[in-house]
Amino acid sequence: MKTIIELRINDELFELMVEPQTTLLEVLRDHLALTGTKEACGSGECGACTVLINEKPKLACLLLAAQCVNKKITTIEGLADGEGLTPVQQAFLEKGAVQCGFCTPGMVLTVTALLNECPNPTKHEIKKALEGNFCRCTGYNKIVEAIHEAAARLSTASPSGR
Repeated sequence: MKTIIELRINDELFELMVEPQTTLLEVLRDHLALTGTKEACGSGECGACTVLINEKPKLACLLLAAQCVNKKITTIEGLADGEGLTPVQQAFLEKGAVQCGFCTPGMVLTVTALLNECPNPTKHEIKKALEGNFCRCTGYNKIVEAIHEAAARLSTASPSGR
């Protein structure tokens, strides 16, 4: 039996009719065509479906859409302001941390949350934050370099580091 829910995604309110078992991933990709959130393992193992829920990285394949009512949901499509890239996105691009690109949206959102909480993370903190994001293309070195670069850019962007 379908019910109506309201979700705030990328600062836009959506009213949707969904079945109780509909995941947030299904809503994003199938109902709203926000395909930057990738569907891969479907079991919370790879991080490709990572979104931010109230600024924290969460796996959209494991969340029911109804669990996300009254929460702020940010997908990769809603991360940048306008046409420009965020410092994290720009650093990933410049440092060659984007290979095939499949895992990149989830990685970028995870890193964005990390840098919001820890503006100058150590290599250990970066690796810990990325534990849930799997990339088949890299050895993660370029990703770690990109995160350090993004942290440096963000620390000089404003007096508060943000």
